[in-house]
Amino acid sequence: MNASARPDRRQPLRDQVAIVTGAGSGLGARFALKLASAGAAVALAGRRADKLEAVQEQIVASGGQAIVVPTDMSDAAAIGHLVERAEAELGIVRILINNAGVPDAQYATRMPLELIDQVLDTNLRGPFLLSTAVARRLMDAKLGGRIINISSMAAYHYDGGAASLYSVTKAGLSRMTEVLAVEWARQGINVNAIAPGFFDSEMTAGMQARVGNLAEKLPRGRIGQAEQLDSTLLYLCDPASEAVTGTIIRVDDGQMPR
Repeated sequence: MNASARPDRRQPLRDQVAIVTGAGSGLGARFALKLASAGAAVALAGRRADKLEAVQEQIVASGGQAIVVPTDMSDAAAIGHLVERAEAELGIVRILINNAGVPDAQYATRMPLELIDQVLDTNLRGPFLLSTAVARRLMDAKLGGRIINISSMAAYHYDGGAASLYSVTKAGLSRMTEVLAVEWARQGINVNAIAPGFFDSEMTAGMQARVGNLAEKLPRGRIGQAEQLDSTLLYLCDPASEAVTGTIIRVDDGQMPR
């Protein structure tokens, strides 16, 4: 193999196009920045345009490419527009990170219907619609791709802390990962998930404001930092993980019961 034919290990995702939802802050912002540093052109999706633009500025300042597509993941038309714009401006989407999610922050019997719909639509229906939209285009183009769903340890463990519907949606996202991996295996589309424990984000900051310092109750006395997910994210996007599909990787720093 000559030098020009070797993959650039510094930018293994060069010439790839990615969508990251919930990219304005927290884990989503980190995922977008990491994919861009690995060479991908990134469509930044989320509800807050100003937050997305701040992430875009960081990517562009580092020599990367990114576009901002304000998107409400509970809106099917907006999801379709996201894929169309990403493809029109960057190219066919080969990597999708379904990261957007909202907490319920209410006990089940106290949740108004509007909140129930918002949690279900954003956390589960939206990722399903977006995944199928991306997969349909990949199949039409006869290209493989990578879909990575950001589930949660809440899919496997619940301590009764006013997040029952959130837990249900994350369990659904994990199962969606497994079944779509089988359905799309012959088309070369790998579908995997990362299930983080407590990581520093706006969501966990809100939880700590309500219930106090979460770190005190964790085995290592710490909340995870977004960069600790970098290697898992890049592995699932990299050609090295070609045979890995339908897998949920738990990254919880030993936080959850085994």
